[in-house]
Amino acid sequence: MKLKNGYFFIILCLFLIAGCSAKNEQSLEEETSRSVLEKDWETIVSDAKGSTVNFYLWGGDEGINRYIDGYIAPQLKEEYEISLKRQPMDAVEFINKLITEKQAEKAKGVMDVIWINGENFKTAKQHDLLLGPITAVLPHFQQYVDAESPEVKYDFGFPTDGYEAPWGKVQFVFTYDSSKMENPPKTLQELEKWVQENPGKFTYPAPPDFTGSAFIRHLLNETSGDYSAYLNDFNEELIEQEAEEIWETLNRMKRYLWREGTSYPQSLAQLNQLYKNGEVWLTMGYDEAGTSNLIENGEFPETSRTYVLEKGTLANTHFLAVPYNAPNPEAALVVINHFLSPDAQLKKMDITYWGENTALTLDLLPEDMKQAFEEIDRGSATLSEEELSEHRLPEISSEYVEWLERGWIENVANN
Repeated sequence: MKLKNGYFFIILCLFLIAGCSAKNEQSLEEETSRSVLEKDWETIVSDAKGSTVNFYLWGGDEGINRYIDGYIAPQLKEEYEISLKRQPMDAVEFINKLITEKQAEKAKGVMDVIWINGENFKTAKQHDLLLGPITAVLPHFQQYVDAESPEVKYDFGFPTDGYEAPWGKVQFVFTYDSSKMENPPKTLQELEKWVQENPGKFTYPAPPDFTGSAFIRHLLNETSGDYSAYLNDFNEELIEQEAEEIWETLNRMKRYLWREGTSYPQSLAQLNQLYKNGEVWLTMGYDEAGTSNLIENGEFPETSRTYVLEKGTLANTHFLAVPYNAPNPEAALVVINHFLSPDAQLKKMDITYWGENTALTLDLLPEDMKQAFEEIDRGSATLSEEELSEHRLPEISSEYVEWLERGWIENVANN
């Protein structure tokens, strides 16, 4: 009996040792990953050579995909010997995947670079899912980005602390076909009247889709007595009172929507398809040059034009980050830094690729490059920078965004 107990004790010890060893190995790997940020840039570039970087991002825009696959990836291969692999996935999905990996103490994952912003960034930072303050080691960020700008320091009201690097800026615009409409609705009252006079010709993506959620926030700006109040700490009593008018308005409009409001597009891609087919006469989205891009590619009618609401439309900066367990963190940093190079940012503004506005501060660029940015043709449907800037709205804090998304489901979709 003593012999059996002895064997049992030895086996138990071996299990404990193995468990401790695995835990120590996990901690060591995670610590090694984070120590990348302590290296000098030359070492990071040298260590990145020969790596494959998995870039997880929304894949619903052909211009974005063409920019990454046809322009950025070949450059990275030639200049740094890095293979960039685009992995299309919604941010909510890969953030949930990271949370699961963190809970399972998985020290080495599969994601190297992720495209996040707003509520997804807040979730990632609060759950310690990110590598760390990466902007401190990125030369192009240090050279060409105003780190003190509110658009860089905050993401939907939440401090970035350098854990994500700005990649681009966008402003929400509405798109219409000028051959069918002369004066598109520029206020909530005009929109409601137009929808009633043109039944079936308008809809919006169902929140929590990013575009649909933003549409609801525009209604908040239209109906709110003081939109700036939503830039501060969350106040449920305030939002409950003011959201009532939003739900009432949307429910009045419901039976005049596409399919009489019995269903909604699930994404911007679906809404754009309805517009292309002529089923609806308005579409919308976070990309002031996106319509010009789609005209250029023959997807939207040449008579398509964009506009902003009289009270303004939302604008935000979007970001790139590195997960805490990135398998190739050095190469991930090189990739993000390359995205922030003036040449890459200028090409991104080209409507044959993406057409999106730059994340760089033009006054920090060399004079010839600054002039190239200022003179680039952003397409026939893109509003002037002056008009856009005059109608630019900041994003409200992510708690309000989440509350409005839940409120829409409860008070509109399920009504």
